[in-house]
Amino acid sequence: MANITLVDDDENIVTSVSLALESHGHAVKAFFDGAAGLAALENEPPDLAILDVKMPRMDGMEVLRRLRRTSDLPVIILTSKDDEIDEILGFNLGADDYIHKPFSQRLLLERVKAVLRRAGADGGEGVAGPVSEAEARALKRGKLTLDPARHDCLWEDRPVKLTVTEFLLLQSLAQRPGFVKSRDNLMDAAYDDQVYVDDRTIDSHIKRMRKKFREIDPEFDAIETLYGVGYRYRES
Repeated sequence: MANITLVDDDENIVTSVSLALESHGHAVKAFFDGAAGLAALENEPPDLAILDVKMPRMDGMEVLRRLRRTSDLPVIILTSKDDEIDEILGFNLGADDYIHKPFSQRLLLERVKAVLRRAGADGGEGVAGPVSEAEARALKRGKLTLDPARHDCLWEDRPVKLTVTEFLLLQSLAQRPGFVKSRDNLMDAAYDDQVYVDDRTIDSHIKRMRKKFREIDPEFDAIETLYGVGYRYRES
């Protein structure tokens, strides 16, 4: 169903995760340190990467940081349950989802399925079911152009590289400029209904999106925060 690259220095986790993924039809390539994993991800980009945080030679956060310079491929991070700082940093760097160790194989498979669905890499039609013709068309809002079919985002005709989750969040906001979207609304737009994320996750994605746009346009202010309510897209 999908090509998945797994990078983790724990041989037991690599073996069990690979078997679980392969039993559901996925092709898995495994690497045991961050440097080797990054080289593989850059040379042969998969449909999804699963990265452990603590690894020799290069940790998962550094792999993700370097990967995001050139790639928006979906990434799931594996981290110890008590390492909250890893989760915050990972979302700021552009992770699409998190799995806390120890985890069940069922949880892993559900998270993988959800991220692949959002990315359209599993042959499905997205989180919310079949995509309508209107949703598939390019969306133009002031300086912003979004093309869902090509996963292209332009600001004043300059490309902005967004992860799958960032793209879905921005698309949800831009579809109805001026209308406030609560964090729950945005979670529904970007995540499978079987996946729970908290408010901090949405806030981290929005913060990272704004940073990307401000690298192109320092005056970017199209994503407006309404404290205690949510976010809205302000068409310029």
